Amino acid sequence: MILLASTNANVGFPAGMEILRKGGSALDAVEATIRPVEDNPADRTVGFNGYPNILGDLELDASIMDGRTRESGAVGALKGVIPAISVARKVMETLPHVLLAGAGADRFAAEMGFPQTEALLNPDVIAAREAILKQDMTDTEFATLATSDNLRQWVRLATDPERTYGTVNVIAQDANGNIACGVSTSGWAWKYPGRLGDSPIIGAGNYADNRYGAAACTGMGEMAIRASTAHSIVMAMKLGKSLTEACELAMEDLNALGGNFIGRMNLIALAKDGTPAGYSSLPGKTFIYQTDEMETYVEKERTLVEIEERWAE
Repeated sequence: MILLASTNANVGFPAGMEILRKGGSALDAVEATIRPVEDNPADRTVGFNGYPNILGDLELDASIMDGRTRESGAVGALKGVIPAISVARKVMETLPHVLLAGAGADRFAAEMGFPQTEALLNPDVIAAREAILKQDMTDTEFATLATSDNLRQWVRLATDPERTYGTVNVIAQDANGNIACGVSTSGWAWKYPGRLGDSPIIGAGNYADNRYGAAACTGMGEMAIRASTAHSIVMAMKLGKSLTEACELAMEDLNALGGNFIGRMNLIALAKDGTPAGYSSLPGKTFIYQTDEMETYVEKERTLVEIEERWAE
């Protein structure tokens, strides 16, 4: 049994490991590990108090995948409901669909009995948005942003590649060898309304298959969508590549992408034998994991594979 995650999932590890040690499922462990991250106001990249879109609205994305059946559920641009990972799981368990977005995701969450949260953002994040945007716009432009016919350009100006990326990734393998993977995020800070990254896209930011392993991404989600990064890692293992080879191939594939907007990427992956791995295009980035034989999680530096970043003016 093993729990593997991005470092910000440490607040949820006690809950996830307790489930695994009691013989619970990998799916339950993934959901239980992510929920405390979504509730953590200090984490501005996931759930409550996450960075909002450019209009100040918090839009949440999440997905969960069962490696035993490859059933999946996801939500995108969910508003007013914090446990996006739990809504995503309900999509998987109760609908013939995989992904619900926008108003449909909101309606479904209410139908499933998830309560609306009135105050989604603390004053610190509200103030941070105003400070960032007013670096490039006047008070009048800020006040009338919602009716602007040039929102796309304001998004490009407001976007700071140093601050916009963040997600929680969790992979679990239970005592029966079943693997599950979950991802949750508040998305790209100051994004265009309705933007979806890789987190709710099965095969891009999240993929699990008991037969080979699992992978999840955080970084510039558009890149993972274009390269189907999570699926490509698992597919490489299916084709006989080692975990190391599969992750390195995926990172090299991301570096080979063309276009005007190329940023950073982090990923975690698990082989079916329970071997964990973490990779990043930035030095010093870490991930965490814990097996049932360990008293607590260990934090390990991710393997560095550089990606040449470029950002159009």
